[in-house]
Amino acid sequence: MLRVVVLGAAAGGGVPQWNCGCEGCRAARANGHELQRTQASVAFSGDGEHWFLINASPDLRQQLNATPQLHPKAGALRHTPVAGVILTNSEVDAVAGLLSMRESSPFTIYAHDKVLAILASNSIFNVLNEKHVRRQPIGINEPFEPRLPDGARSGLEVLPFAVPGKSAWYLEGKAHPGGESGDGDTLGLKVTDKATGKCFYFIAACAEVTDALKAEIDGASMVFFDGTVWQDDEMIKCGLGQKTGKSMGHVAMSGDDGAIARLADLSIDRKIFLHINNSNPALLPASSERKAAEAAGWQIPADGTEIVL
Repeated sequence: MLRVVVLGAAAGGGVPQWNCGCEGCRAARANGHELQRTQASVAFSGDGEHWFLINASPDLRQQLNATPQLHPKAGALRHTPVAGVILTNSEVDAVAGLLSMRESSPFTIYAHDKVLAILASNSIFNVLNEKHVRRQPIGINEPFEPRLPDGARSGLEVLPFAVPGKSAWYLEGKAHPGGESGDGDTLGLKVTDKATGKCFYFIAACAEVTDALKAEIDGASMVFFDGTVWQDDEMIKCGLGQKTGKSMGHVAMSGDDGAIARLADLSIDRKIFLHINNSNPALLPASSERKAAEAAGWQIPADGTEIVL
């Protein structure tokens, strides 16, 4: 039985963001937990005992403490159900949480060579002792079975695939440690329970909904999809920045080329937006944007949401 827990649903900075006074952040501060979101990550498990994370957000410590499924087992002085972390990109909001996992518990980091090269080039990640924390390269369109800490099979299969995107913003204008050629900076994942055949997709960053991507996810039971902004120039219109969503590697929810319109003709049982920026009005339950998203069959999840497939 495949279990998935949404650890965080927000984009970088979370909601409320520490230095932001936009409408969404003000509402989140005023209304407490109902509107608050930590930065995007999910955990999944095939047996309910061993869990794998997709991305390690800067809020990971908070997320682990807020999720009973990920607590140490009763009576153990040192233990974690987390068996591995699968990285889909090298942005700060996907990798910074790894630094909170430095206390010598065994787990494996799975990532493309380009992402592993970035970790290797920054000595701060050496706090993850290689005697305990393996770094396992994964290839595009090469399915793998993440292993348990003792090397046993998990019964799960993960298929990484390339999606339109870009390298981490902090590398703009700089040489990429993993080289400039080829894909690998932005991955989508298909996660399958080999025993039941149930699966879900995770695509938290996507600059364009291509026909190839549509063909990949058509017929899926569940898709987590990039919901960073409602409209492409949202950050500019809100006075929060000078970049469009697409220039940051994210497709908008709305518009003719947005996720809602481009994926409307697909047969997907459950569509969930993830990596939602604090500027996105769809975060607000009473907004017309939220109502439009829900009318189109999309869900805006709360942190801690658990789904069983």
